[in-house]
Amino acid sequence: MSQFVSVMDAASLPPGQGRTVHVRGREFAVFNRNGEFFALENACPHKAGPLGAGLLKEDRLFCPLHGWEFEVTTGACVTRPDRPVKSYRTQVQDGQVQICIEDAPNAGPVTK
Repeated sequence: MSQFVSVMDAASLPPGQGRTVHVRGREFAVFNRNGEFFALENACPHKAGPLGAGLLKEDRLFCPLHGWEFEVTTGACVTRPDRPVKSYRTQVQDGQVQICIEDAPNAGPVTK
């Protein structure tokens, strides 16, 4: 079953920036692209670089380790189309950015 989980105040992430968030033992990379929020799995498929620390230029995200390029809106990998990252639906509710995640058995509490 999927559910939306609050991960941060929307106002705390300026446009053009990204951040890594921890939810129930998992890491997600969240980005603000001109007031729209996008969430991807945090590990680059190349060498597991932390995508939340990557550089966002318009719709493109660049991994901080080796520069692999991704479409922030979909997780598609421009560098290697056969190596996308998973993207997650987001919404802003009551000023909170929320990510739609799947419940895992024995999932722990939400942490920020």
